[in-house]
This record gives sequence, C-alpha cells and structure tokens, in this order.
Amino acid sequence: MVDATTRFFEDLDRRGYEPLLAKSSGTLRFDLHEGAHTTHWLLRIDRGRVNVSQEDLEADTVVGASPALFEDLTTGREHGIAALLRGDMTVTGDPRLVVQLERIFPGPPDARGPRRRFKGEVR
Repeated sequence: MVDATTRFFEDLDRRGYEPLLAKSSGTLRFDLHEGAHTTHWLLRIDRGRVNVSQEDLEADTVVGASPALFEDLTTGREHGIAALLRGDMTVTGDPRLVVQLERIFPGPPDARGPRRRFKGEVR
C-alpha cells in the first residue's frame, strides 16, 4: 500500500506540468525525519514543469518535517504555512518556493469547494 506522501509526489511527477507553478523555478528538497532515518524528496521546478526524485542533492530550499506532518499536509488535514509558523516545519534557503508550492496541496477534507482556482481551469 502506498502512503499519501508517496502518492502526492508520484502524482506530481506524473503530471509533469503544474499550471499553479507556471511562474516558479528552482529546486526544493523535502527532508522527512523520523528518528535517525531521513527520507528525501527533491523537486526541480522550471516554470511549471516539475520533476520529482528521491535524491539527496543540494537545493535552493530545504524543508524539514516529520513524515506524519507531511502526510497531514498531503491529505489536507494540515496547512503548510501554519505548520511553518508554529515551528513544526523548518525551511532553509529561499522561502518563496515553499509559499508557491503550498498552492498545490489539497484543502481540508471537509471543505465545500475548490481550494484554488486558476485561469483556464475547466469545471
């Protein structure tokens, strides 16, 4: 069974292009820490084109979080900026990439409509 975090990154990689990131470029690595073990997810973003790998390479922005918190982000049970402000998540490097990427995470499961709308979206 694939967890929500893996599904999130695989879906993002499979799409290849994310319109909500059309004005974004850079590299962003997520380091998910659980005890002595760290899982890495590296995103290369070039004006909306997204490539995902599990490489532990240098990145413009590095986000540190627990796997449980990130799972909550990918399912909409938690909001990334709120977690960052509470200190549950760390960011080093360019924080603008985190703010831009936050737009592609799902909204709360009990929301009554789309979280984000963008030009050209078909209903």
